Amino acid sequence: MKREIPAIVWPLAALAALCVFNLAANPGFFHVTVMNGHLFGSLVDILNRAAPVLLLSCGMTLVIATGGIDLSVGAVMAVCGAVAACLIARPAGSPLAVFDIHGSALLACGAAVGVGMVLGLFNGLLVAKANVQPIVATLILMVAGRGIAQLLTSGQIVIFDHPQFNSIGAGFSLGLPNPIWIASISFLLAFVLVRATPFGVLVSACGDNPVAARYCGIDIVRIRTIVYVLSGLLAACAGIIATSDIKAADANNVGQYLELDAILAVAIGGGSLTGGRFSLFGSFVGAVLMQSLTTTLLARGTPPEVTLILKAVVVICVCILQSGALSVRLQKRDRQAAG
Repeated sequence: MKREIPAIVWPLAALAALCVFNLAANPGFFHVTVMNGHLFGSLVDILNRAAPVLLLSCGMTLVIATGGIDLSVGAVMAVCGAVAACLIARPAGSPLAVFDIHGSALLACGAAVGVGMVLGLFNGLLVAKANVQPIVATLILMVAGRGIAQLLTSGQIVIFDHPQFNSIGAGFSLGLPNPIWIASISFLLAFVLVRATPFGVLVSACGDNPVAARYCGIDIVRIRTIVYVLSGLLAACAGIIATSDIKAADANNVGQYLELDAILAVAIGGGSLTGGRFSLFGSFVGAVLMQSLTTTLLARGTPPEVTLILKAVVVICVCILQSGALSVRLQKRDRQAAG
């Protein structure tokens, strides 16, 4: 009997094909240079730019594994970025201007992460406790979150210059950009959480068969609430990176449409959007593939609107190759050919 091809093979193959194309079009694609102890190159830039989506896809993977969805992560990024920026810059008219943290980047980041977790808790309670459909519950915060971010910034782009805070999104550690370290450590901790503890099994059980999980004594409300809190925490980290990178809080544009990239990363990474089956490594590959494709198209001078269409085409192709229906058709054809 012919073995089924693992779902992760197709996004890896697409990523490899993209790398080969870039190598052919640009022989220096894999070239990495060292300047002032820092690594520079196309590969480093792709991972650096992919860091926010990597963080979002990590949280989104766990949420989708429980049978949910989180459309609010982009808005949470904007809110948390606005919180950190307003605490540092204290712009006139902002409700946060009354708080003096004496320019502490640590306190600003702590407050932003705390707000992200509270927003995630809000989503989790609506979904798990109030039994509101996940797409509706998170759509509420997706819309309201932008308004909250604009309220915090008084509808203005809050500009700041704080070396310590700026280094989060634009600095380097051990030769690599800090966003790469933040995303990598977050993924590693999440991987340990789902593999070295029962948490991963509980998450899968809640998404695969919630009725059976409940009869087995699993607290579904708690598990679903926790994954939304984790999603909010990771979205806050992504918002801090994006805000510190541009040295400004832009409530309208920070995190815009990134929730869709995160969902697509989970889908093309082999995760089941109906819950149950999930792969953090697959989501990682999916996020890197999305950013690699974007960087490749923009580097070739492709207009942004065409880039979006081509990204959609690649996602469709990968998802079709992963589909169970295609595997069944291929197996049926092989049996007919053998018979």
